[in-house]
Amino acid sequence: MNAAAAMMLRSVPAAVGLALFLGLAGVAEILLRFGVLNRFVVPPPSDIAASFGRLFAEEHLLTRFLATSQECLYAMVLLAIIGVAAGTALQQMPLLRRACETWIASLASAPIVLMYPLFLVIFGRSNATIIVMGVIAGLPPVILKTVEGLSGTRKVLLDVGRSFSLTRRQMFLKIMLPAALPTIFVGLRLGLIFSLINIVGVEFLINFGGLGQLINDLAERYDLPGMYATIVFVILVSVLFFLATERLERWVGRA
Repeated sequence: MNAAAAMMLRSVPAAVGLALFLGLAGVAEILLRFGVLNRFVVPPPSDIAASFGRLFAEEHLLTRFLATSQECLYAMVLLAIIGVAAGTALQQMPLLRRACETWIASLASAPIVLMYPLFLVIFGRSNATIIVMGVIAGLPPVILKTVEGLSGTRKVLLDVGRSFSLTRRQMFLKIMLPAALPTIFVGLRLGLIFSLINIVGVEFLINFGGLGQLINDLAERYDLPGMYATIVFVILVSVLFFLATERLERWVGRA
C-alpha cells in the first residue's frame, strides 16, 4: 500500500465523523425551521455557524482561547510532573499502591469542580485557582495509567536488563519507562481532557479567565447562538489538544 492510499485510509474515520456531525446539524436545522424544536432553547445551527465571525471580531475569541490554552499548558506540565512521579512511586511501593490506588480511582469520579469555593479562599479569584483545579481533576488518570504502564512491562524485557546487570535506575530509565510511554500518554490525554473541562467550568463559575468566562457572559446576555458557538469552539479545542498529545507521543517515541 502506497503512502497516498494509507493516508486516505486513515482519513476515512474522520470523514465519516464529520459527515455524521453535518447530517445531525442538518436534521436539527430542519426541525427548528418547522417548529418541532424550540428556537428559544436551541438556536439553528446556521445561526451558530454565522456567529463565529462576530465572536472573533467583537468578543475577542482568539484572545480568550489563548488565555485558556495558557492555563491548560501550565496544568499539563504539572500533570506530567506530578502524575508520572506519583504513579512511579505507587508502582515501586506495593504497600502504598494497595493503600491509595482505590482512593485515587474514586477521585476520578468525584465532582472536583464543586470545590472551587475552597480554592477561591486559598488562591483568590485568579488563574492559580483555575490551574490548580485543572491539575487536581486531571491527576487520577495520569497516576493510574502510569502505574498500569510500568506494571505491564514485559518480563522478558526485565530479564534482559538483569542479564546486563543494569542498576535499578538504569532498569527504570532504559526499559520500564520506554515500554510504559504509550500507556502513560493515554493517561496524559485523558488527564488533559478532564483538566480542560474543569478549567472551562471554573472559568464559567467564577466569571474569570478565557472561554468559560465568555460562555458565562453570552449566557447572561441570552446570546444563544454565540453561547453555543463558543461551546462548539471548546469542543474543537479539546480535539486539537488531543491531536497535539498524539503528535507529542510519536515524537517522544522516535526520540
